[in-house]
Amino acid sequence: MTTATTAKGSTSVWALIATSLPMFMVSLDNLVVTNALPAISEQFEVKQSALQWVMNGYVLAFAGLLLAGAALGDRFGRRRVFLGGVVLFTASSVACALADSVGTLVAARVLQGAGAAAILPVSLTLAVAAVSRAQRNMAVGVWGGVNGLGIAFGPLAGGLVTEQIDWSWIFWINVPVGVIALPLALWAVKESRGNERELNVVSMLLVTGSVVAAVWGIVSAADHGWTRTGTLVGLAAALVLAVAFVISERASQAPLIPTHMYRVPAFVLSNVVSITMYFGVFGSIFFLTQFLQGPMGYSPFEAGLRTLPWTIAPMIVVPLATQFVDRIGGGVLQAAGCALQGIGLGWIAFILTPDVGYGAMVPALALAGIGMGLVFAGNPATVIASVRENEHNKASGANNTSREFGGALGVAALTTVFSHRFAGNDGGPEAAFTDGLEGALWIGVAVVMLGAVSGLFIRHRSAQGGEGDESVVEPKPVAVPVA
Repeated sequence: MTTATTAKGSTSVWALIATSLPMFMVSLDNLVVTNALPAISEQFEVKQSALQWVMNGYVLAFAGLLLAGAALGDRFGRRRVFLGGVVLFTASSVACALADSVGTLVAARVLQGAGAAAILPVSLTLAVAAVSRAQRNMAVGVWGGVNGLGIAFGPLAGGLVTEQIDWSWIFWINVPVGVIALPLALWAVKESRGNERELNVVSMLLVTGSVVAAVWGIVSAADHGWTRTGTLVGLAAALVLAVAFVISERASQAPLIPTHMYRVPAFVLSNVVSITMYFGVFGSIFFLTQFLQGPMGYSPFEAGLRTLPWTIAPMIVVPLATQFVDRIGGGVLQAAGCALQGIGLGWIAFILTPDVGYGAMVPALALAGIGMGLVFAGNPATVIASVRENEHNKASGANNTSREFGGALGVAALTTVFSHRFAGNDGGPEAAFTDGLEGALWIGVAVVMLGAVSGLFIRHRSAQGGEGDESVVEPKPVAVPVA
């Protein structure tokens, strides 16, 4: 091996680290507030419908702006947009930590989401571009594993910091990560751009507005019912904006999502899996962490520890499962993952009582975690391999939009179910919370199982005809070396 080859390999490793660190920060902040919610609620004296915006403010901005982040990266430079996202995310984390009201906190979380939307789609594209073609799927596996690591440590870190210091410190921990990532990315990551130089600003505004209006309408339903004016206006606006987005995309010379991608079954169905999977995961964990601290009586850190059988499993499953993508198919992995997630959530709903023991929940949590890991392994690899190389950034933006929209929708929709069941139960706070959680979990199960069915329709086919060929619906292997 030549010195030049060794140096290039070393630079590739540092580039993977540089793109993964901020992405870890982004995935961590999806769930880091879950175990801090009771403390935030107590300090600011807010009810459940307002509290969910501490999560949804982040996720909503994140989901709505991901396609815009990908398009801006293609136009102005992916590294430049990535670095700008890191700066915005770090600065808004400071604003979250200093928030003196729930309104200020939610506003800062929205800015965090905007920064995350600039980081996530280009991070995968930059990671893949930093390695050789032979190592490309390994990079996708590493990216998915780090994403799983952030989700695993989110509830635990949030609980530990909230209990031992103060909830505001869950945001301060982002600052040193951002400070380290900036110079590292400047040194190790090369600039790249997409083929298109035009920005479809109209489509950006329409898709962002559609996502925001849809979740706003569902949240309004949780507070006021499905027939109230605010709910109907929000849902109608979402539908109108979505139709306008499709029309804008068809007429544009630079669509955010090229129309031919919609003809690739692996791409479309994998995004359906993302929506349904994260609907169940985010919506369920939002209430489960509160159940652990409420009726079960655990402290924030103890609650975080008890979510680990669910959230830590992807760290183990992803590097193992990615080695089987080419053998059994990414669709099969995604279908199996959603099925296990659904069974795990259904198991918890079935045994749930106000005095249920934690030990009875452990097998179900572990099963759900294994399912999550299988989806993490199969989903991004399938999406990236189903499109052309110069479309990786757009595909990543679309896939992550599906994921975050599913998460926001899950929290909002399950809050609607929870609130209805909670209000209708007069057996006391613990019984009412348990009844609300049970109803929310069963809805989560139904949606996740739709993802399992969708995964089964992704055919296992070897990649004949080259990467990005529209007939290719199966990814190349994602080989993650085992130490």
